[in-house]
Amino acid sequence: MATKKVTVTLEAEQLDAIRALVEARGAKSVSAFVQHAVAVSLDDVAGWGALLARALEATGGPMTKAERKWADGVLARRGRVPSRSKRRAA
Repeated sequence: MATKKVTVTLEAEQLDAIRALVEARGAKSVSAFVQHAVAVSLDDVAGWGALLARALEATGGPMTKAERKWADGVLARRGRVPSRSKRRAA
């Protein structure tokens, strides 16, 4: 697989922790650590997408407007979501 060099900005503490892992031989290099972290994150995102697709398929697809309106009303009465007008203002 081809690679490209990029510049990323990390918090100082994150970089220190990665460098400590490299020094302790827990990682081959800073670049290798970042490549691995990105691969894991991409797999995680893809996994959630697949999980959502399976859940939607098992439950008959995405919520209809009527179902969402009902759920919003129930949650708003319980103080768990802002009313629709408050969400639009945000």
